[in-house]
Amino acid sequence: MDIKVLGPGCPKCMQAEKVVREAVTEAGVTAEVEKVTDVMKIAGYGVFGTPAVVVDGEVKSVGKIPAKADVIKWLKK
Repeated sequence: MDIKVLGPGCPKCMQAEKVVREAVTEAGVTAEVEKVTDVMKIAGYGVFGTPAVVVDGEVKSVGKIPAKADVIKWLKK
């Protein structure tokens, strides 16, 4: 599983990354979590609000810190 947290490094982006990493640990799944800060790469996902979370190429959340419960649901599908 490939997860990308998109954001330039703002506090909300850092919090979103923390939530995602905690959810991966709690769900017990094997996943690579990558922080993407390059604005052009972020735009390449069609995302213009951050933080955003992409799971296996699918944008799951934009412009907010996702709830850990939501992230766990995404990971179990």
